[in-house]
Amino acid sequence: MTTTIRNALLAGAMAVALGACASKGQPTAQYDFGPLPATNAASAPASASIGAIIVADVTGPAALDTERMYYRLLYADARQSRPYAYNQWVSTPAQLLTQRIKARIGQAGAQVLSTTDAAASATVLRMEVVDFAQNFDTTTSSNGVLSLRASVFRNHRLVEQKTFTRSAPAGSADAAGGARALADASDAVASDLIAWLAALPPSK
Repeated sequence: MTTTIRNALLAGAMAVALGACASKGQPTAQYDFGPLPATNAASAPASASIGAIIVADVTGPAALDTERMYYRLLYADARQSRPYAYNQWVSTPAQLLTQRIKARIGQAGAQVLSTTDAAASATVLRMEVVDFAQNFDTTTSSNGVLSLRASVFRNHRLVEQKTFTRSAPAGSADAAGGARALADASDAVASDLIAWLAALPPSK
């Protein structure tokens, strides 16, 4: 049996196991990012230097505007995104990321404002997701990957832009493992983002 045929058979078996393994009528399991991780007291003073910041809603591909959970079989066809049949997010990934990053920035000591508070701050953070996926390297091993491009504007002018990418291993080869891995990757990106914001020169 050639490697190509073997991978195709494995991919088919994996898709059946992940996407439609539940019995008919099984209720849908819903996932979010879980509770906020504990704060790092040592980073609080530096993070507080962010001050007041307007955090716009996260944007990204159309797949982030649905509650469906997706995975990719990198060993078979990395270009194909497959949905889980009986698992979904409690809200869209874009909404989950917006809520999580706002909460983490606020947790770090900054004042988080919405776009409706435009008069309260000249600093705006905009974020666009480049990649948000559970990627299977093998039938039993996967990682949650988040890649996010952040842009900081002051007085409607771009100040800085940077792309943050983090990957976290899934503890199980299923939707539950993927949800936890993507939450971990999101928290890691949030920490990197906060450190970056704190290091930016203050507004004049």
